[in-house]
Amino acid sequence: MSELIIRPVVTKADLKTFIRVTELVYKDDPAFIQPLMLERLESLSKDKNPYFLHAEGEYWIAERDGIAVGRISAQVDPTVQEKWGPDLGHFGLFEATDFEAAEALFKTAAGWLKAKGMKRIQGPWSLSANQECGMLVKGFETPPVVMMPHGRPEYDGWLKKLGFEKAKDLVAWYLDIKDEPEERIARIVEMGKRNKKIKIREIDMKRFNEELDLILDIFNDAWADNWGFSPFTDAEAAHTAASLKPIVKPYRTFIAEYDGEAVGFMVTIPDVNHHIRDLKGKLFPFGIFKLLARMLGKKSDERVRVPLMGVRQSIQKSKVGGIIPIMLIEATRPGVRKRGATFAELSWILEDNEGMNNMLREVACVPYKTMRMYEKAID
Repeated sequence: MSELIIRPVVTKADLKTFIRVTELVYKDDPAFIQPLMLERLESLSKDKNPYFLHAEGEYWIAERDGIAVGRISAQVDPTVQEKWGPDLGHFGLFEATDFEAAEALFKTAAGWLKAKGMKRIQGPWSLSANQECGMLVKGFETPPVVMMPHGRPEYDGWLKKLGFEKAKDLVAWYLDIKDEPEERIARIVEMGKRNKKIKIREIDMKRFNEELDLILDIFNDAWADNWGFSPFTDAEAAHTAASLKPIVKPYRTFIAEYDGEAVGFMVTIPDVNHHIRDLKGKLFPFGIFKLLARMLGKKSDERVRVPLMGVRQSIQKSKVGGIIPIMLIEATRPGVRKRGATFAELSWILEDNEGMNNMLREVACVPYKTMRMYEKAID
């Protein structure tokens, strides 16, 4: 085997090479969907992603005979360290064609973190809990939905061989949303509607920024004690608002109020991956027209994902806290069904979040993908 070289990403051309590693890694995988190059450049560029206003990180490419055969990132995030320990560093965006490349990439990432004073390496966070995270260990046969990872079956064994251990599993749930809800679920929703203190309302697009601030406030409260959580910074919140506005629609974005206070929310977005599945990461010259036609067509919501959902901690363990998430799901169902929805993914949910996992079982969701987080001490 030819000599392997690990080199940092320095230029925009390097970053494009970094992104395109997946083309080789998944060239024979029919389930893989190549992300849009423009979106990936926006997300990973240090001068565009607000994550890098408070955190630092590096990217590396593994090359053999001038061909990129792997990649990885390493990050140090003060908001993570404040909550989870000052010696914790992250890795992310890992891909590789073979174990030799994987081993060299992880050695490089761990070395960079060690030089920053880190004693533990955890991931994959790509780049944070508010972006893509986890390594797929179950569900390889189906395509990833928007902002969710794909992976290779070998990766889990490779990481174990490198000394990593499971830190936590994240679960993606599937809901056949074209069907009517079961009778018992309909009864729960009706019971909630009879409670005059509960109100489920659509987001007010005329007050979009205020509404999103409210949603993120609930989110930061609801998820505060969850494993791995780090709150949105103000800059990240503003960036999220700008990126979500074109795809957020009132008929699939709801806020729950209890006794006049906003206590819960659910954001559902179209699975953009489904719409770009044959574009090979390119919008131009013709991809943009295909994407627009699909996003604006009668089946714009054929596949959807719920990436953001939560209820305030003050009601999470109450009867109302159990009813509201079900009401939010059922409030979303009619609107997306009118636009062709047959498939909904609710993700990700921590494996030990018993309250949320039990609720999803109640509404006939099925766990169909598992992503794993890993950790080990840095040598």
